Amino acid sequence: MSRRLPQIYGPATTIQGYGRGIARPCGDHAVHEPLKGKRAKFVLNMLLLAVFPIAMIFGAIWDLTTMTIPNRLTIALVAAFVLLAPLAGLSLQQIGMHVAAGFAMLLVGMALFGFGWIGGGDAKFVAGAALWIGLTELLPYLLIASLLGGALTLVLLFFRGLPLPELIFRRAWIARLHDREAGVPYGVALAVAGLIVFPRTIWVELAASAA
Repeated sequence: MSRRLPQIYGPATTIQGYGRGIARPCGDHAVHEPLKGKRAKFVLNMLLLAVFPIAMIFGAIWDLTTMTIPNRLTIALVAAFVLLAPLAGLSLQQIGMHVAAGFAMLLVGMALFGFGWIGGGDAKFVAGAALWIGLTELLPYLLIASLLGGALTLVLLFFRGLPLPELIFRRAWIARLHDREAGVPYGVALAVAGLIVFPRTIWVELAASAA
């Protein structure tokens, strides 16, 4: 009289290729665990590649249309770094170098703001950008931003010397840009420079290696 042995491992499957077949556990946990890991890695890679460029684009648009960069954008950029840097696998030394870059640019930005050369939003925005860019690419970033800022200034000087049709002048943000007493939206130059330098940063390297 035969007895059915109790099932210990739950649902099982037979793996062919080892003698007559070996029963191996194949529960829902074993099936879905690799899939969950892949999804988490995909989401992390997308965040690494998207957060900084999106912040730069929004910063440029805000500064161009309102002559201001809201503090909440810079705060969000810093918060995203604090969250993603450990998840991406940055060492404490690497995080420290990025923090040093951001803090250094905050001091420089506040000094430039004190002289009236840039706005307070620009000073905080460049610090947030430097936090993500890090010390390695900071000098190229500043060089590109300086060149773009000079070019933007020349374009605005030319633009402000042109008469505008009444229909175009009715748009508040265009009228603000055309005003000779208004400043220069240097946030546009800072954002475009960030987008140019970003492909050479550690974030793209980390996302590529984890793909």
